[in-house]
Amino acid sequence: MKKGRIIKLTGGIYTVCDEFGGRKQLKPLGIFRYKNFKPKVGDIVEFDDNSILKVYPRENDLVRPAIANVDQALLVTSAKEPDFSFTLLDRFLVLIHQQAIDPVIIVTKIDLLDENKLDELNRKLAYYERFYPVIRVSNKKLFNIDAVTQIAKGKVNVLAGQTGAGKSSLLNAIDPNLELATDEISVALGRGKHTTRHVELIEFASGWIADTPGFSKLEFVDIDIYTLKDLYPDFRELSSNCRFNGCTHTHEPGCAVTEAYQGKLILPERYENYQKFYQEIKQTKPKY
Repeated sequence: MKKGRIIKLTGGIYTVCDEFGGRKQLKPLGIFRYKNFKPKVGDIVEFDDNSILKVYPRENDLVRPAIANVDQALLVTSAKEPDFSFTLLDRFLVLIHQQAIDPVIIVTKIDLLDENKLDELNRKLAYYERFYPVIRVSNKKLFNIDAVTQIAKGKVNVLAGQTGAGKSSLLNAIDPNLELATDEISVALGRGKHTTRHVELIEFASGWIADTPGFSKLEFVDIDIYTLKDLYPDFRELSSNCRFNGCTHTHEPGCAVTEAYQGKLILPERYENYQKFYQEIKQTKPKY
């Protein structure tokens, strides 16, 4: 038996890379189907010449994109075309924190902004830089591409973000040999077309990076109104100063987070998005 990592799934066939770089295309044993368990890209497995025999326990497990055992998520959002969205960025960050994965924020297409709008975006991003790595890049001008390579080095990375943000273009700029499919932004819809059709791990910077299909739904599954606040590192810093234990930072008197927002110590968009997400989760009917 050999040990390796699943790096690709297409048409029910798994490509497994062993510890020495060899690759095999395999199907899992029928017992997996009987147990209603489906191996996924990123899984560490045992296999022989014919089948995947065992899947080791996962360190983490993402649904969208369908990948496991990720070290960090490179969250790609565009400065323009489509327009930058703090709501979408915060939603991604919550979902990534839920899986205990380290996020890195990458802002693409900064060359499309005029000086005033770039200054405004940078001012707001400075708040996030207190808690996350933030990298600004231009795929076309190859600006700051090396910074992405360095932060991804030796890790299993997932490259995720809004459709049309330039995820595949970013990978092509880093390594032109990849020749990943890209497409233009739809002017009518204001967003990109899906060009990545499956999840695949690609060897990169002594580690792996996954180009993933664009996200269509970003639902807060398995997050309740009491755990949402714990997925905000900036709120956790302040919560020990709240008057009440278990403060939700929405309506309680003596809330340090609300006071910081009112005192403009928290980026307004950040706290207002939190309030939106709180209400969204609160109004969602439980599924049984």
